[in-house]
Amino acid sequence: MLAACASTPPPTASLQAAHQAISNAERADAGRYAPAELSEARSKLASADSAVSEQKMTMAEQLAEESRVEAQLASAKTAEFKAKAVNDEMTRSNGTLVEEMQRNSGGKP
Repeated sequence: MLAACASTPPPTASLQAAHQAISNAERADAGRYAPAELSEARSKLASADSAVSEQKMTMAEQLAEESRVEAQLASAKTAEFKAKAVNDEMTRSNGTLVEEMQRNSGGKP
């Protein structure tokens, strides 16, 4: 059984997916909007790399997958925050337009 564990290849695809998800989150500015999730993703990826070094491939794959999911969560929270900010700005702009229209229509005979 020990030989089977030692011959298990590293979870390269999972590790690459986690790296890519973290890069995507960083480009989306998740460090600003979802720092806890991004930090957790980085931490789990570091743990996955350590598990590979220790020949614990099953654990490495699980940690890499968890890292990817945390990074995707960071990206999603960032997108949600940005969308909410745009929505809030549009609501304010609409309110300003309504006030301006009321002011202009109220001043005319």
